[in-house]
Amino acid sequence: MNNKVRLKVKPAFVKKMKAGYPLVDAEAVINKQDVTSEGTLIELVDERGQFIAQGYYGEQNKGIGWVLSKNAHEGINKEFFKGKIKRALDERAAFFNDQDTTAFRVFNGEGDGIGGMTIDYFDGFYLINWYSEGIYRFKAAIIDSLMALMDVKGIYEKKRFAKKGAYMEDDDFVIGEHAPAPLIVKENGMNFAIYLNEGAMVGVFLDQRDVRKAIRENYADGKHVLNTFSYTGAFSIAAALGGAAKTTSVDLANRSRSKTAEHFMINGIDDGTQDIIVEDVFNYFKYAVRKQLTFDMVILDPPSFARSKKHTFSAGKDYPALLQEAIQITEKNGIIVASSNCSTFSMRKFKGFIEKAFKETGDTYNILREFGLPKDFKTNPEFKEGDYLKVVIIQKTT
Repeated sequence: MNNKVRLKVKPAFVKKMKAGYPLVDAEAVINKQDVTSEGTLIELVDERGQFIAQGYYGEQNKGIGWVLSKNAHEGINKEFFKGKIKRALDERAAFFNDQDTTAFRVFNGEGDGIGGMTIDYFDGFYLINWYSEGIYRFKAAIIDSLMALMDVKGIYEKKRFAKKGAYMEDDDFVIGEHAPAPLIVKENGMNFAIYLNEGAMVGVFLDQRDVRKAIRENYADGKHVLNTFSYTGAFSIAAALGGAAKTTSVDLANRSRSKTAEHFMINGIDDGTQDIIVEDVFNYFKYAVRKQLTFDMVILDPPSFARSKKHTFSAGKDYPALLQEAIQITEKNGIIVASSNCSTFSMRKFKGFIEKAFKETGDTYNILREFGLPKDFKTNPEFKEGDYLKVVIIQKTT
């Protein structure tokens, strides 16, 4: 697709890259100044000039590109992209054949061999997320490959490579039919309203599918449920459909009220029987303590970083304190669904956060179940950061 630039990798990074680490770290390359154009193909070599891998240049977080192949003779062209996408689609065959689930991930970046992009499926429509301008340069080859391989109703895209990681607002429609707004999709028989052309987030986080199913089938029946950082209320829908006595959804964003009400409506639930509260979660915890409110289940799924007028939250630093707040308003034998999508710490460290929080409150607990990413979110075992989701279902025993 274009001429390659040879980049030399520092000795300290060679072993890791040879083992299959796919991100080209900015600190790993000696002569990164030799490549300045996003989308340039790069050849990675050691200081003796021995081939390690080839990939593309594209700035994303701490990286300056992604490895695409460890074969020096493999062409990085349209056929390369088509082959990667076909393999990913074939591996999701069971999802395409499941009539109860019509929304899932069909290509998960480096896990499927092309870092910097993901593709999600929404009932015949496809949504491509581009995380660097570098991978966006291959847009035509990727979209042509997808169109050739699948019966595509329409394709949308999200460009997430603006300055400071901000979403680039524009028309997200690419080709084919325009999707209805909302597009109603199914997940294990539950209905969700998807808006493919309304900003960066479309209405539901697909990586929590297995957790929602577990809440509905195993933990919600008869419970009074508090869903914090509730976004569009997807966990609340799962709980209500699982027989929860009542759900309370709390999120700071004004849109959360109408979006959550819509989700209740399309699942045949009167939203007037549920509580939907627009409020800072940290303020709500204080309110609940003051009013002596308690819940049988508390769901904690905060963003990795959040800022409101009075509070700043960073998962790696503040999660134990957040969990302490939840423990205070959870009934004895109640359930806490503790979740984090922060990639900077492991499940082991996350369990350490849980232990620390319960130690501080003086309560005891049992871990009932753990979740990571679902099967459609394929990961690269050499790239731990890509296996980001950590969910622990906890029972407060005293």
